[in-house]
Amino acid sequence: MTIELHTWNTPNGRKISVALEEMGLPYKVIPVNITKGEQMAPAFLRLSPNNKIPAIVDPDGPGGKPVSIFESGAILLYLGEKTGKFLPKPLAERIPVYEWLMWQMGGFGPMPGQVHHFIALENETDRAYGLRRYMAETRRLYSVLDRRLEGRDFVADALSVADFAILGWAWRHPRHKVELKDFPNVERWYNALMARPATKRGMEAKLD
Repeated sequence: MTIELHTWNTPNGRKISVALEEMGLPYKVIPVNITKGEQMAPAFLRLSPNNKIPAIVDPDGPGGKPVSIFESGAILLYLGEKTGKFLPKPLAERIPVYEWLMWQMGGFGPMPGQVHHFIALENETDRAYGLRRYMAETRRLYSVLDRRLEGRDFVADALSVADFAILGWAWRHPRHKVELKDFPNVERWYNALMARPATKRGMEAKLD
C-alpha cells in the first residue's frame, strides 16, 4: 500500500519525506505547486482544508480504510502511531516528543518563516524592521535548541518524529542567515541526522 504525499519542496514537506524514508514506508510524491496556487484547487482542499502542504493519503488507514491527513505535525504523529517507530509507547517518554514537536510547530517554523518572507521584500525599509525582529527571534530559538541538545543526541533522547519536524526547518539555516557553528550542539545533531541514509534519501527526494 503506497502512501500519497501531496507536497512541495519546503521545510514542512521535507519533514514528511524524511519520516517516510526513516520508517521504511512506500510512498509516491504528488507535487502541489504552491507558486502557481495549486494548493487552492478543490481536489487538494478536500485533503487539506487549510490549503497548506503537506497532506497524505494512506490507502491502508485505521481499520484498513483509506484516510487523508493534513498538518505536518498531525501527519508525523499518525505515521509514528501507524508504524510504532520514532514515537515511544511509554507516556513518560512521549512527553518530550510532544513538547519538542509542538515547539517546532509553534515557534521554529513560524518565526524562520517570517525571515523567509521579509528577506524576499525589495523595499529596504520594509525589509529592515521585519528582519531585525524575526532574525533575533529565530536565533533565540536556535539557542533554545542548542541548550536542549547539550549532552543528548536527540531532542527527546531517542530519535523521534520531533527531530524530523525540527530538521525540516534547520535544513534552511542558510536562508535564516544562521551559521550552525554558532550553535555547536545543533550542528552536531544536524550533521548526525543528515548522515543517516534514510534521512538523506528523504532530503533528496524530488518534491517539486
